[in-house]
Amino acid sequence: MDFHCHIDLYPSALEVYAEAARRCEFVWLVTTSPKAFIASSRVLPPVPTIFISPGLHPEIAHQRHGELSMLLQQLQGVSAVGEIGLDGSPRYREHFSVQQDVFEKTVARCSELGGRVLSIHSRNAAKEVLDTLERHPSYGTAVLHWYSDSLHQLRRAIELGCWFSVGPAMLRTANGRRIAASLPVARVVTESDGPFAKVQGQALMPWQASDVASQLACAWNMQDADVREMLPENGRSLRNHIEGRSPGLLPRYGKTD
Repeated sequence: MDFHCHIDLYPSALEVYAEAARRCEFVWLVTTSPKAFIASSRVLPPVPTIFISPGLHPEIAHQRHGELSMLLQQLQGVSAVGEIGLDGSPRYREHFSVQQDVFEKTVARCSELGGRVLSIHSRNAAKEVLDTLERHPSYGTAVLHWYSDSLHQLRRAIELGCWFSVGPAMLRTANGRRIAASLPVARVVTESDGPFAKVQGQALMPWQASDVASQLACAWNMQDADVREMLPENGRSLRNHIEGRSPGLLPRYGKTD
């Protein structure tokens, strides 16, 4: 399973999409903007194993702020949103106030609608992300994608009930392995973050997300076979939320109406 992937942004998106539909039990295709969600949903044929969600990526929030109202409207008809969040790294810090406006209003709208599943980017901004979630306690379920911030904020995120999506690229770094060792094992799912995430210079594919199992087994001092059994079970549990099996929420598989 792959709980955070940008299939629409691979150079050969249609081919990757078809292969992912064939090889993966489930893929969460997160988009970077409301217009990208509409375009991807029109071009990519609906399949039962790939879920497409609207988002507004913090790295382009200053460029796509005008699409915020579109995103808030799209939230009414979907059970999940992503990629959203905050990025406090030096390259994007000057646009942080715009990011905060987008994220705050998105989380608030999720809360008003009774809760959604959120795939959240929190690079160098975990404190602010968690502050926002705390202000809107009915937001739903947060999945922190590729968490890389402090262990202090990680403990806070765990207390708030957050989930975590972890991929092979994350576990290639010492900090990633250190964080992985402290994650709540029952709330960890796999991700590729392809095509942005790479291993040995090659973009990760959705079906490679599960390659993290052996490294997580080492980090958690568990048997490899046990982790390989547990991760899909975690994924199926989260998938139930994403598919909108709670009253009033709708799944979204490659369509916009």
